[in-house]
Amino acid sequence: MTATFLVGLIGSLILVVGAAWPENESPRHPLRSIKNWLFALGGLIMLVYAVLGYGQGGPIFFVFLEILVLIASTLMMIDVDDRIDLAVISVTGVGFILWSLTLFEGYNTIFFILGLSGIGLGYAFQMGTVRRELALFLGSLLIAIFSFIEMNTVFFWLNVFFAAFSAVYLVKSLARLKKQKKKR
Repeated sequence: MTATFLVGLIGSLILVVGAAWPENESPRHPLRSIKNWLFALGGLIMLVYAVLGYGQGGPIFFVFLEILVLIASTLMMIDVDDRIDLAVISVTGVGFILWSLTLFEGYNTIFFILGLSGIGLGYAFQMGTVRRELALFLGSLLIAIFSFIEMNTVFFWLNVFFAAFSAVYLVKSLARLKKQKKKR
């Protein structure tokens, strides 16, 4: 087990715990959310892993992903309005998408680009919303496919678990939304 793998494993475990951590039904300030702190810390550690991996010949795409996650986590933690989140993440995501296209390594890059956008938006959207869980689920699923193609075990399993937990919370959010509509 290399030091790089160990860093990735630790970051992944923190993110998986964050994905599994239940969101409060009545969202409070993001700084008071254990789930958000786990996302932010795990994302930071995964950025270190991605940079170490890139230094060892891995794809730059995981560095892009983790930079976007770090930006999204920062926006999430300071509780920026969703419209501003959307603008910042969109501009950053488009920049990384354009950069990724210049580095295009095959059609698997498209899975990365779409997954990157989904995860970034999922991090930035308000806690406890359907759109947050949907974006995290789809983004994680696409990054898992990309990671499988790239044969990156750490990112593959991280995103498989992240997609699974996001799916669970998506179903719960949809049920809560349906319940609220029935009350009206």
